[in-house]
Amino acid sequence: MPFLLDSDLNRPLPAFTRVRQLFDREHLEVSGIPSVVRGELNKEEIRTLVKPGMRVAVAVGSRGIKNLFMIVEATVRALQELGAKPFIVSAMGSHGGGTEEGQREVLAGYGITEEALGIPVVTSVDTVHLGDIPRRKNAGESQLGREDGAEEKDADGSQPCPEGRPVWFDRAAMSADLIVPVNRIKLHTDFVGPLQSGLCKMLVIGLGNHKGCSAVHEESPEIFADVIEETASLILKKAPVGFGVAILENAYDQTLQIEAVPAARLIEREKELCRIAKEHMPFIMLPEADVIVCQYIGKDISGAGFDPNILGRSTLLKTFVLHIPKYQRLVLSDLTPASHGNGIGVGLFDVITQRVFDKLDRESMYANAIACNCLLDASIPCTVEDEETAIRVALKCCRGIDRENPKIIRIQDTLHLEYLEVTPALLEDVKKDPRLEIV
Repeated sequence: MPFLLDSDLNRPLPAFTRVRQLFDREHLEVSGIPSVVRGELNKEEIRTLVKPGMRVAVAVGSRGIKNLFMIVEATVRALQELGAKPFIVSAMGSHGGGTEEGQREVLAGYGITEEALGIPVVTSVDTVHLGDIPRRKNAGESQLGREDGAEEKDADGSQPCPEGRPVWFDRAAMSADLIVPVNRIKLHTDFVGPLQSGLCKMLVIGLGNHKGCSAVHEESPEIFADVIEETASLILKKAPVGFGVAILENAYDQTLQIEAVPAARLIEREKELCRIAKEHMPFIMLPEADVIVCQYIGKDISGAGFDPNILGRSTLLKTFVLHIPKYQRLVLSDLTPASHGNGIGVGLFDVITQRVFDKLDRESMYANAIACNCLLDASIPCTVEDEETAIRVALKCCRGIDRENPKIIRIQDTLHLEYLEVTPALLEDVKKDPRLEIV
Protein backbone atom coordinates (compact mmCIF):
# COMPACT_ATOMS: atom_id res chain seq x y z
CA MET A 1 0.00 0.00 0.00
CA PRO A 2 2.53 2.62 -1.18
CA PHE A 3 0.17 5.58 -0.86
CA LEU A 4 0.23 5.37 2.98
CA LEU A 5 3.25 5.76 5.24
CA ASP A 6 3.98 2.96 7.67
CA SER A 7 2.99 5.26 10.54
CA ASP A 8 -0.43 5.83 8.96
CA LEU A 9 -0.87 2.19 8.05
CA ASN A 10 0.11 0.74 11.42
CA ARG A 11 -1.53 3.28 13.74
CA PRO A 12 -4.45 1.50 15.48
CA LEU A 13 -7.89 2.79 14.55
CA PRO A 14 -10.10 3.57 17.56
CA ALA A 15 -13.05 1.32 18.37
CA PHE A 16 -16.58 2.50 17.68
CA THR A 17 -19.34 2.93 20.27
CA ARG A 18 -22.99 2.75 19.23
CA VAL A 19 -25.07 5.85 19.99
CA ARG A 20 -28.80 6.41 19.71
CA GLN A 21 -30.34 9.72 18.60
CA LEU A 22 -33.76 10.52 20.09
CA PHE A 23 -36.30 12.11 17.71
CA ASP A 24 -40.08 12.52 17.81
CA ARG A 25 -41.56 9.02 17.43
CA GLU A 26 -45.07 9.92 16.22
CA HIS A 27 -46.08 7.54 13.40
CA LEU A 28 -48.83 5.38 11.93
CA GLU A 29 -49.03 1.74 12.97
CA VAL A 30 -48.14 -0.38 9.97
CA SER A 31 -51.18 -2.63 10.40
CA GLY A 32 -53.46 0.39 10.14
CA ILE A 33 -51.98 1.87 6.95
CA PRO A 34 -54.41 0.18 4.48
CA SER A 35 -57.42 1.48 6.40
CA VAL A 36 -55.92 4.98 6.53
CA VAL A 37 -55.49 4.94 2.74
CA ARG A 38 -59.04 3.67 2.20
CA GLY A 39 -60.35 6.34 4.53
CA GLU A 40 -58.52 9.06 2.59
CA LEU A 41 -59.85 7.86 -0.76
CA ASN A 42 -63.36 7.69 0.66
CA LYS A 43 -63.38 11.35 1.65
CA GLU A 44 -66.17 13.06 -0.27
CA GLU A 45 -63.82 15.46 -2.08
CA ILE A 46 -61.84 12.47 -3.36
CA ARG A 47 -64.56 9.87 -3.84
CA THR A 48 -66.59 12.15 -6.13
CA LEU A 49 -63.61 12.46 -8.51
CA VAL A 50 -63.62 8.73 -9.29
CA LYS A 51 -66.34 7.46 -11.61
CA PRO A 52 -67.13 3.77 -12.30
CA GLY A 53 -65.24 2.45 -15.30
CA MET A 54 -62.56 5.13 -15.22
CA ARG A 55 -59.05 4.07 -16.25
CA VAL A 56 -56.86 5.47 -13.46
CA ALA A 57 -53.09 5.78 -13.84
CA VAL A 58 -51.44 5.34 -10.42
CA ALA A 59 -48.01 6.94 -10.72
CA VAL A 60 -45.19 5.35 -8.70
CA GLY A 61 -41.57 6.48 -8.61
CA SER A 62 -38.13 5.13 -7.71
CA ARG A 63 -37.88 6.40 -4.13
CA GLY A 64 -37.36 3.95 -1.27
CA ILE A 65 -40.50 4.98 0.61
CA LYS A 66 -41.36 3.08 3.76
CA ASN A 67 -44.37 0.78 3.27
CA LEU A 68 -44.56 1.84 -0.39
CA PHE A 69 -46.04 -1.42 -1.68
CA MET A 70 -48.67 -1.45 1.08
CA ILE A 71 -49.69 2.14 0.31
CA VAL A 72 -49.82 1.55 -3.45
CA GLU A 73 -51.77 -1.68 -3.05
CA ALA A 74 -54.28 -0.02 -0.72
CA THR A 75 -54.68 2.83 -3.22
CA VAL A 76 -55.31 0.35 -6.03
CA ARG A 77 -57.87 -1.63 -4.01
CA ALA A 78 -59.70 1.52 -2.89
CA LEU A 79 -59.94 2.68 -6.51
CA GLN A 80 -61.29 -0.73 -7.52
CA GLU A 81 -63.89 -0.53 -4.73
CA LEU A 82 -65.01 2.78 -6.25
CA GLY A 83 -65.50 1.04 -9.59
CA ALA A 84 -62.36 2.31 -11.31
CA LYS A 85 -59.88 0.33 -13.42
CA PRO A 86 -56.43 1.28 -12.07
CA PHE A 87 -53.07 0.56 -13.66
CA ILE A 88 -49.52 1.48 -12.60
CA VAL A 89 -47.35 3.93 -14.54
CA SER A 90 -43.69 4.53 -13.75
CA ALA A 91 -42.93 8.12 -12.72
CA MET A 92 -39.19 8.35 -12.22
CA GLY A 93 -37.77 10.68 -14.87
CA SER A 94 -34.37 9.39 -16.00
CA HIS A 95 -34.03 6.73 -13.28
CA GLY A 96 -33.70 3.12 -14.32
CA GLY A 97 -31.47 4.38 -17.11
CA GLY A 98 -34.48 6.18 -18.57
CA THR A 99 -35.60 2.93 -20.24
CA GLU A 100 -38.78 0.88 -20.08
CA GLU A 101 -36.89 -2.22 -18.92
CA GLY A 102 -34.87 -0.33 -16.32
CA GLN A 103 -37.91 1.34 -14.79
CA ARG A 104 -39.84 -1.93 -14.69
CA GLU A 105 -36.88 -3.45 -12.81
CA VAL A 106 -36.88 -0.58 -10.30
CA LEU A 107 -40.61 -1.03 -9.59
CA ALA A 108 -40.20 -4.79 -9.28
CA GLY A 109 -37.52 -4.15 -6.66
CA TYR A 110 -40.26 -2.65 -4.49
CA GLY A 111 -42.62 -5.56 -5.20
CA ILE A 112 -44.74 -3.51 -7.60
CA THR A 113 -45.45 -6.02 -10.36
CA GLU A 114 -48.46 -7.12 -12.38
CA GLU A 115 -48.41 -10.46 -10.57
CA ALA A 116 -48.44 -8.90 -7.10
CA LEU A 117 -51.13 -6.29 -7.79
CA GLY A 118 -53.20 -8.02 -10.43
CA ILE A 119 -53.26 -4.92 -12.68
CA PRO A 120 -51.14 -3.73 -15.62
CA VAL A 121 -47.77 -2.08 -14.93
CA VAL A 122 -46.81 0.32 -17.73
CA THR A 123 -43.25 1.64 -17.90
CA SER A 124 -43.33 3.17 -21.37
CA VAL A 125 -41.18 6.30 -21.56
CA ASP A 126 -43.03 7.89 -24.51
CA THR A 127 -44.20 11.46 -23.97
CA VAL A 128 -46.64 14.04 -25.30
CA HIS A 129 -46.04 17.80 -25.48
CA LEU A 130 -48.39 19.72 -23.18
CA GLY A 131 -47.16 23.24 -23.86
CA ASP A 132 -44.26 25.56 -23.13
CA ILE A 133 -43.07 27.50 -20.11
CA PRO A 134 -41.53 30.89 -21.01
CA ARG A 135 -37.89 30.95 -19.92
CA ARG A 136 -36.96 33.40 -17.19
CA LYS A 137 -34.72 36.35 -17.91
CA ASN A 138 -33.63 36.42 -14.27
CA ALA A 139 -34.27 34.57 -11.05
CA GLY A 140 -36.74 37.17 -9.80
CA GLU A 141 -39.31 36.76 -12.57
CA SER A 142 -42.32 34.48 -12.24
CA GLN A 143 -44.18 33.48 -15.37
CA LEU A 144 -46.86 30.87 -15.87
CA GLY A 145 -46.72 28.70 -18.97
CA ARG A 146 -49.04 29.25 -21.85
CA GLU A 147 -51.55 26.58 -22.81
CA ASP A 148 -50.92 25.12 -26.24
CA GLY A 149 -52.99 21.94 -26.02
CA ALA A 150 -51.55 18.44 -25.79
CA GLU A 151 -50.24 16.95 -28.99
CA GLU A 152 -51.32 13.44 -29.92
CA LYS A 153 -47.85 12.36 -30.94
CA ASP A 154 -44.39 12.50 -29.41
CA ALA A 155 -42.95 15.74 -30.71
CA ASP A 156 -39.35 14.68 -31.39
CA GLY A 157 -39.60 16.22 -34.85
CA SER A 158 -41.71 19.20 -33.85
CA GLN A 159 -40.58 22.72 -33.03
CA PRO A 160 -41.97 23.80 -29.64
CA CYS A 161 -41.82 27.49 -28.75
CA PRO A 162 -38.17 28.51 -29.33
CA GLU A 163 -38.49 31.11 -26.57
CA GLY A 164 -39.72 28.64 -23.95
CA ARG A 165 -39.11 25.31 -22.30
CA PRO A 166 -41.31 22.46 -23.58
CA VAL A 167 -43.30 20.48 -21.02
CA TRP A 168 -43.29 16.75 -21.74
CA PHE A 169 -45.66 14.33 -20.01
CA ASP A 170 -45.97 10.55 -19.90
CA ARG A 171 -48.11 9.31 -22.81
CA ALA A 172 -49.58 6.34 -20.91
CA ALA A 173 -50.66 8.53 -18.00
CA MET A 174 -52.11 11.10 -20.38
CA SER A 175 -54.29 8.40 -21.97
CA ALA A 176 -55.99 7.67 -18.63
CA ASP A 177 -59.25 9.19 -17.42
CA LEU A 178 -57.63 10.10 -14.12
CA ILE A 179 -54.03 10.34 -12.85
CA VAL A 180 -53.13 9.68 -9.21
CA PRO A 181 -49.47 10.33 -8.23
CA VAL A 182 -48.26 8.57 -5.06
CA ASN A 183 -45.16 10.07 -3.48
CA ARG A 184 -43.37 11.14 -0.31
CA ILE A 185 -43.18 14.82 0.63
CA LYS A 186 -39.75 15.86 1.91
CA LEU A 187 -36.95 18.37 1.58
CA HIS A 188 -35.24 18.18 -1.78
CA THR A 189 -31.58 17.42 -2.29
CA ASP A 190 -30.86 20.07 -4.93
CA PHE A 191 -32.99 23.13 -4.20
CA VAL A 192 -34.94 24.94 -1.48
CA GLY A 193 -38.34 26.59 -1.61
CA PRO A 194 -41.97 26.16 -0.53
CA LEU A 195 -42.32 23.20 -2.91
CA GLN A 196 -39.60 20.58 -2.84
CA SER A 197 -39.71 16.81 -3.33
CA GLY A 198 -43.24 15.47 -3.60
CA LEU A 199 -46.34 15.20 -5.75
CA CYS A 200 -45.74 18.31 -7.86
CA LYS A 201 -42.18 17.27 -8.63
CA MET A 202 -43.43 13.80 -9.60
CA LEU A 203 -45.86 15.41 -12.06
CA VAL A 204 -43.14 17.62 -13.54
CA ILE A 205 -40.06 15.36 -13.56
CA GLY A 206 -41.18 11.83 -12.71
CA LEU A 207 -43.97 11.80 -15.30
CA GLY A 208 -41.86 13.84 -17.70
CA ASN A 209 -39.74 10.71 -18.21
CA HIS A 210 -36.16 11.11 -19.41
CA LYS A 211 -37.11 13.75 -21.96
CA GLY A 212 -39.07 15.96 -19.57
CA CYS A 213 -36.54 15.48 -16.78
CA SER A 214 -33.73 16.70 -19.05
CA ALA A 215 -35.72 19.74 -20.18
CA VAL A 216 -36.58 20.86 -16.64
CA HIS A 217 -33.04 20.39 -15.34
CA GLU A 218 -31.79 23.01 -17.79
CA GLU A 219 -33.22 25.55 -15.35
CA SER A 220 -31.06 27.02 -12.58
CA PRO A 221 -31.32 25.40 -9.11
CA GLU A 222 -31.82 28.89 -7.64
CA ILE A 223 -35.27 29.12 -9.27
CA PHE A 224 -36.14 25.43 -9.32
CA ALA A 225 -38.92 25.61 -6.73
CA ASP A 226 -40.66 28.27 -8.84
CA VAL A 227 -40.06 26.20 -11.98
CA ILE A 228 -41.71 23.18 -10.35
CA GLU A 229 -44.72 25.27 -9.32
CA GLU A 230 -45.12 26.90 -12.74
CA THR A 231 -44.79 23.63 -14.61
CA ALA A 232 -47.07 21.74 -12.21
CA SER A 233 -49.69 24.47 -12.67
CA LEU A 234 -49.65 23.92 -16.43
CA ILE A 235 -49.82 20.13 -16.02
CA LEU A 236 -52.74 20.38 -13.60
CA LYS A 237 -54.61 22.42 -16.21
CA LYS A 238 -53.81 20.17 -19.15
CA ALA A 239 -53.63 16.62 -17.72
CA PRO A 240 -56.46 14.70 -15.99
CA VAL A 241 -54.84 14.71 -12.53
CA GLY A 242 -57.53 13.82 -10.00
CA PHE A 243 -55.69 13.81 -6.70
CA GLY A 244 -52.39 12.82 -5.16
CA VAL A 245 -51.55 10.47 -2.30
CA ALA A 246 -49.04 12.32 -0.12
CA ILE A 247 -46.81 10.40 2.28
CA LEU A 248 -44.87 11.91 5.17
CA GLU A 249 -42.23 10.07 7.20
CA ASN A 250 -40.68 10.74 10.60
CA ALA A 251 -37.00 10.81 11.49
CA TYR A 252 -37.00 7.04 12.06
CA ASP A 253 -38.06 6.27 8.46
CA GLN A 254 -41.58 5.38 9.65
CA THR A 255 -44.81 6.43 7.96
CA LEU A 256 -46.02 9.55 9.75
CA GLN A 257 -49.01 10.65 7.70
CA ILE A 258 -50.90 9.75 4.51
CA GLU A 259 -53.22 12.23 2.88
CA ALA A 260 -55.20 12.24 -0.37
CA VAL A 261 -55.07 15.79 -1.78
CA PRO A 262 -57.40 16.85 -4.64
CA ALA A 263 -55.77 18.48 -7.66
CA ALA A 264 -57.69 21.71 -7.07
CA ARG A 265 -55.61 22.46 -3.96
CA LEU A 266 -52.60 20.24 -4.56
CA ILE A 267 -49.97 22.98 -4.80
CA GLU A 268 -50.98 24.94 -1.72
CA ARG A 269 -51.53 21.88 0.46
CA GLU A 270 -48.21 20.39 -0.59
CA LYS A 271 -46.45 23.56 0.61
CA GLU A 272 -48.01 23.02 4.04
CA LEU A 273 -47.04 19.33 4.06
CA CYS A 274 -43.47 20.26 3.12
CA ARG A 275 -43.22 22.41 6.25
CA ILE A 276 -44.48 19.52 8.37
CA ALA A 277 -41.98 17.16 6.72
CA LYS A 278 -39.09 19.47 7.56
CA GLU A 279 -40.00 19.38 11.26
CA HIS A 280 -39.63 15.58 11.24
CA MET A 281 -36.36 15.31 9.29
CA PRO A 282 -33.49 13.42 10.94
CA PHE A 283 -30.01 14.93 11.27
CA ILE A 284 -26.66 14.21 12.93
CA MET A 285 -26.77 15.92 16.32
CA LEU A 286 -23.03 15.90 17.08
CA PRO A 287 -21.22 19.24 16.62
CA GLU A 288 -18.09 18.08 14.80
CA ALA A 289 -15.91 15.24 13.53
CA ASP A 290 -12.76 14.71 11.52
CA VAL A 291 -14.24 12.06 9.24
CA ILE A 292 -17.78 10.87 8.56
CA VAL A 293 -18.22 7.36 7.16
CA CYS A 294 -21.44 6.68 5.23
CA GLN A 295 -22.00 2.98 4.76
CA TYR A 296 -24.56 3.27 1.92
CA ILE A 297 -25.85 5.63 -0.72
CA GLY A 298 -28.57 4.79 -3.25
CA LYS A 299 -31.56 5.96 -5.25
CA ASP A 300 -33.82 4.25 -2.70
CA ILE A 301 -32.30 6.51 -0.03
CA SER A 302 -32.43 9.79 -1.92
CA GLY A 303 -32.65 11.08 -5.47
CA ALA A 304 -29.10 12.39 -5.05
CA GLY A 305 -27.91 9.10 -3.55
CA PHE A 306 -27.76 10.72 -0.13
CA ASP A 307 -29.42 13.76 1.41
CA PRO A 308 -27.12 16.81 1.20
CA ASN A 309 -29.08 18.39 4.05
CA ILE A 310 -27.56 15.69 6.29
CA LEU A 311 -23.96 15.69 5.03
CA GLY A 312 -23.66 19.23 3.65
CA ARG A 313 -22.25 18.35 0.23
CA SER A 314 -23.92 19.16 -3.07
CA THR A 315 -23.07 20.46 -6.53
CA LEU A 316 -26.42 22.26 -6.67
CA LEU A 317 -27.75 23.01 -3.19
CA LYS A 318 -26.24 26.17 -1.71
CA THR A 319 -28.31 26.44 1.48
CA PHE A 320 -28.60 23.58 3.96
CA VAL A 321 -31.56 23.90 6.32
CA LEU A 322 -30.59 21.28 8.92
CA HIS A 323 -27.72 21.12 11.41
CA ILE A 324 -24.59 19.56 9.87
CA PRO A 325 -21.51 18.63 11.94
CA LYS A 326 -18.31 20.43 11.03
CA TYR A 327 -16.02 17.83 9.45
CA GLN A 328 -13.20 17.47 6.92
CA ARG A 329 -13.47 14.20 4.99
CA LEU A 330 -16.27 11.92 3.80
CA VAL A 331 -15.95 8.15 3.17
CA LEU A 332 -18.36 5.84 1.32
CA SER A 333 -18.39 2.08 1.94
CA ASP A 334 -21.13 0.57 -0.23
CA LEU A 335 -24.05 1.03 -2.65
CA THR A 336 -27.58 -0.25 -1.94
CA PRO A 337 -28.84 -3.18 -4.04
CA ALA A 338 -32.03 -1.25 -4.89
CA SER A 339 -29.93 1.34 -6.73
CA HIS A 340 -29.22 -1.20 -9.48
CA GLY A 341 -25.76 0.30 -9.90
CA ASN A 342 -26.86 3.94 -10.14
CA GLY A 343 -24.28 5.47 -7.80
CA ILE A 344 -25.25 9.10 -8.40
CA GLY A 345 -23.73 11.19 -5.59
CA VAL A 346 -20.56 9.12 -5.40
CA GLY A 347 -18.52 12.03 -6.75
CA LEU A 348 -19.16 14.10 -3.62
CA PHE A 349 -17.21 11.68 -1.40
CA ASP A 350 -13.47 11.95 -0.79
CA VAL A 351 -12.71 8.23 -0.60
CA ILE A 352 -14.72 5.16 -1.67
CA THR A 353 -14.15 1.42 -1.43
CA GLN A 354 -13.54 -1.04 -4.25
CA ARG A 355 -16.93 -2.55 -3.38
CA VAL A 356 -18.63 0.69 -4.43
CA PHE A 357 -16.60 0.93 -7.62
CA ASP A 358 -17.39 -2.66 -8.63
CA LYS A 359 -21.14 -2.12 -8.23
CA LEU A 360 -21.38 1.02 -10.36
CA ASP A 361 -23.49 0.82 -13.50
CA ARG A 362 -21.93 3.82 -15.21
CA GLU A 363 -24.46 3.91 -18.03
CA SER A 364 -27.37 4.24 -15.59
CA MET A 365 -25.47 6.69 -13.39
CA TYR A 366 -24.34 8.86 -16.30
CA ALA A 367 -27.88 8.97 -17.75
CA ASN A 368 -29.09 10.30 -14.40
CA ALA A 369 -26.20 12.79 -14.05
CA ILE A 370 -26.53 14.14 -17.58
CA ALA A 371 -30.32 14.49 -17.31
CA CYS A 372 -29.92 16.38 -14.02
CA ASN A 373 -26.98 18.45 -15.29
CA CYS A 374 -24.80 17.35 -12.35
CA LEU A 375 -21.81 15.57 -13.87
CA LEU A 376 -19.63 15.96 -10.78
CA ASP A 377 -22.05 13.74 -8.86
CA ALA A 378 -21.02 10.86 -11.14
CA SER A 379 -17.24 11.37 -10.84
CA ILE A 380 -15.17 8.53 -9.37
CA PRO A 381 -13.22 9.53 -6.22
CA CYS A 382 -10.07 8.00 -4.74
CA THR A 383 -10.81 4.26 -4.56
CA VAL A 384 -9.20 1.84 -2.07
CA GLU A 385 -9.74 -1.80 -1.18
CA ASP A 386 -11.90 -1.60 1.96
CA GLU A 387 -13.50 0.67 4.57
CA GLU A 388 -10.60 0.50 7.00
CA THR A 389 -8.17 1.67 4.34
CA ALA A 390 -10.61 4.37 3.24
CA ILE A 391 -10.77 5.70 6.80
CA ARG A 392 -6.97 5.72 7.05
CA VAL A 393 -6.67 7.66 3.79
CA ALA A 394 -9.36 10.13 4.89
CA LEU A 395 -7.62 10.72 8.23
CA LYS A 396 -4.28 11.18 6.46
CA CYS A 397 -5.87 13.98 4.42
CA CYS A 398 -7.28 15.81 7.46
CA ARG A 399 -5.40 18.80 8.83
CA GLY A 400 -4.90 19.83 12.45
CA ILE A 401 -6.42 16.73 14.07
CA ASP A 402 -5.39 14.52 16.97
CA ARG A 403 -4.17 11.53 14.96
CA GLU A 404 -3.91 9.31 18.04
CA ASN A 405 -7.52 10.02 19.03
CA PRO A 406 -9.47 11.00 15.89
CA LYS A 407 -13.14 11.95 15.82
CA ILE A 408 -15.01 9.63 13.47
CA ILE A 409 -18.77 9.27 12.97
CA ARG A 410 -20.16 6.30 11.06
CA ILE A 411 -23.77 6.26 9.80
CA GLN A 412 -25.74 3.62 7.90
CA ASP A 413 -27.10 6.18 5.42
CA THR A 414 -28.82 9.58 5.48
CA LEU A 415 -32.29 8.01 5.76
CA HIS A 416 -31.55 5.92 8.86
CA LEU A 417 -30.05 8.08 11.61
CA GLU A 418 -31.49 6.64 14.81
CA TYR A 419 -28.18 4.91 15.44
CA LEU A 420 -24.66 6.23 14.88
CA GLU A 421 -21.24 4.84 15.70
CA VAL A 422 -18.63 7.18 17.18
CA THR A 423 -15.04 6.92 18.33
CA PRO A 424 -14.02 7.65 21.96
CA ALA A 425 -13.03 11.26 21.19
CA LEU A 426 -16.73 12.06 20.64
CA LEU A 427 -18.18 10.40 23.74
CA GLU A 428 -18.02 13.58 25.84
CA ASP A 429 -20.19 15.33 23.27
CA VAL A 430 -22.62 12.42 23.44
CA LYS A 431 -22.83 12.55 27.24
CA LYS A 432 -23.53 16.30 27.22
CA ASP A 433 -26.50 16.06 24.87
CA PRO A 434 -29.78 14.73 26.39
CA ARG A 435 -30.97 13.78 22.88
CA LEU A 436 -28.12 11.24 22.61
CA GLU A 437 -27.60 8.04 24.53
CA ILE A 438 -24.89 5.38 24.50
CA VAL A 439 -26.24 1.97 23.57
